[in-house]
Amino acid sequence: MATTPPLVVRASPLRRLQKELFGSRLDGLISIALLAALLAAGLGFFRWALFQAQWAVLSANSTLFAVGRYPVEQQWRLWLLTTLLALVTGFSWGLLRAFPGSGAVRALWPRNDRWAAAILAVLALWRPMALQLTLAIQVRWWGIAGLLLLARWAAGRYGPAIPQACRRLIPLLWPLLYLVGMVLISGGLGLVQVPPSEWGGLLLTVLMATFAILLCFPLGVLLALGRRSELPLLRWGSVIYIEFIRGAPLITLLFLGQNILGFLLPGGLAPDRVWRAAWVLTFFAAAYVAEAVRSGLVAVPAGQLEAARSLGLPVPLALVHVVLPQALRVALPATVGQFITLLQDTTLLSLIGLLDLLGTARTVMANPMFLGKNAEVYLVLAILFWSCCAALGLGSRALETRLNPHSPSAPQA
Repeated sequence: MATTPPLVVRASPLRRLQKELFGSRLDGLISIALLAALLAAGLGFFRWALFQAQWAVLSANSTLFAVGRYPVEQQWRLWLLTTLLALVTGFSWGLLRAFPGSGAVRALWPRNDRWAAAILAVLALWRPMALQLTLAIQVRWWGIAGLLLLARWAAGRYGPAIPQACRRLIPLLWPLLYLVGMVLISGGLGLVQVPPSEWGGLLLTVLMATFAILLCFPLGVLLALGRRSELPLLRWGSVIYIEFIRGAPLITLLFLGQNILGFLLPGGLAPDRVWRAAWVLTFFAAAYVAEAVRSGLVAVPAGQLEAARSLGLPVPLALVHVVLPQALRVALPATVGQFITLLQDTTLLSLIGLLDLLGTARTVMANPMFLGKNAEVYLVLAILFWSCCAALGLGSRALETRLNPHSPSAPQA
């Protein structure tokens, strides 16, 4: 005789909150004390932000914080790149929401997708006015935000009509956009050359971080495989490189890269100071990524490689198709943590004379007109870095959900 499963009655959110915060008398006292402290800190912060802080330092130097000394007559390239980025972002967002099988974004915002779009629209409308930007700049930002939301709506509405063969090529838009962005920023193909010495602010920080992240990952995978290789020269070469890099502070390597490369290479072959720092960041992060990937390789049972070899797969194909997918899934959290650390390490570029975001902030605060405005500047810098790190963290969790074999959004065999 079949039995009816018991009816599960879920408590209301208010009742669950009351149970969690005031489950006992001691829990209630601790909760009241913490809520009072948070309320006092929040009121003090908003009182300072609304009535005491002087945000003119940001509105007067917004362009400097964004792009540094990039030529004004060439800044249309950056607006074009931002517009293309908004279109590709909105298009990808809409497609990810349109297909449950690609549930990376669905796993993050299963029911609050419209709330996310509304928050984005409010921030796009409020932020330019809060920074007291000119009306022309405000209209540009509003237009870019509108294009992002329009692209998201169009992809969600008409995305299913795109043939599957074409949808598989859509991820290639991102590397193509990166290459187009590098051409727009640096020049070439008929555009005026803008030397890296004129890049700065948030533009330089994002470029250095993305360049190092994109290249350090494949280098780290190769180093991890080399450390586990049976060839002694390859194995010991990888071990020496990893241990040397991990044993040296990054700031020391940055100074060495700035000075030694100029002596080792002829003047015409020595890269610009910006690219020297970018390659140092790449090689530094690759050593740490290699250790994260090696931990994933260790977690994969040795029988996986042996089973692939018994099926006739050569070692390279067995590593690529059997071992590495499992190892990278295990190493993903540690790898993304290293990417976040790398983004934060870009603040050291200001110590070698590059005007990254922190270096630009120090230049602005050294201006006699803005002395004593450190709190406002550092607060905005903290919010910008937190936003970038939070985006990396959200992407990491979405990818973990996507790669989890027990997740409903994981690709089916």
